[in-house]
Amino acid sequence: MKQGKIIKGIAGFYYVRVMCAGIYECKAKGVFRNQNRKPLVGDDVCMDVISEAEMTGNITDILPRKNALIRPAVANVDQAAVVFALASPEPNFNLLDRFLVVMEQQRLPTVICMNKSDLVSEADIAEVREIYGAAGYPLFFFSAATGDGVDTVREQLRGRTSTVAGPSGSGKSTLINRLAPHACMETGEISRKTERGRHTTRHSELIALDEDTFIVDTPGFSSLAVDCCNSQAQQSGRQDLLPVEPETLDQFFREIFRCKGDCRFRGCSHLSEPGCAVRAAVEDGTISRSRYENYGQIYHELRSKKKYQSRRML
Repeated sequence: MKQGKIIKGIAGFYYVRVMCAGIYECKAKGVFRNQNRKPLVGDDVCMDVISEAEMTGNITDILPRKNALIRPAVANVDQAAVVFALASPEPNFNLLDRFLVVMEQQRLPTVICMNKSDLVSEADIAEVREIYGAAGYPLFFFSAATGDGVDTVREQLRGRTSTVAGPSGSGKSTLINRLAPHACMETGEISRKTERGRHTTRHSELIALDEDTFIVDTPGFSSLAVDCCNSQAQQSGRQDLLPVEPETLDQFFREIFRCKGDCRFRGCSHLSEPGCAVRAAVEDGTISRSRYENYGQIYHELRSKKKYQSRRML
């Protein structure tokens, strides 16, 4: 029996990295299905070797998890590093805020990595820093194309397992190639086994930077739903639906949560009530208007979904 870590899962096959031995192609025992358990990328597992020559085996046990995320579906993660481009394409802050809501709901520390700093002005960088630095998020500005600033990102990742995610075109793959040039060799080995090409990230994949530093490369996303109904998220099986009640959305906007205790009314939605400390903070510039407007849009979406689901239950 060997112990290793799942670095990738494709079509029922799991690729388990065993230190000093290599990557084994494994199937999971049927007992996991009976127990309604599914191996995830990042899982530490025990496996029986079927063939050392073919590097194949069976996963026999999933070791206790530190955590397990819904979006992306990975286990044993220390932080999330979300990668957005400052230009080409223009950053979609509404999408960024939705991602941050999901990570806040999953209680995962998050850092924001803004790529393509070589394509924008200092004023553009200062604007992003003002919005998200004030919200309390660590910010890193770099250019994956030139390598400028990449070392600061590397230091933030050191000694941690970090899930790295971002929309298509953000330069996430270029950043990962900078951080881990050897990753192409490992993914090439897996591609030969599956007879699939690898032009874009289609599955979550764990990449070792060194013995105690891993990054989880996840598929790019162009939209992200935040859902208010537990049953819908569970029954649909979609990993981009995360249950959040509209009344609790303010918990997941850090700067809004800090202010809500000063609102005149308990249960303030921060949209129209008199004596709202959050709206006052927006007016005086303490809270970013962009973040506040995105909060309002997500809140109204959640309220509409909740009303629709209530009508369907009647």
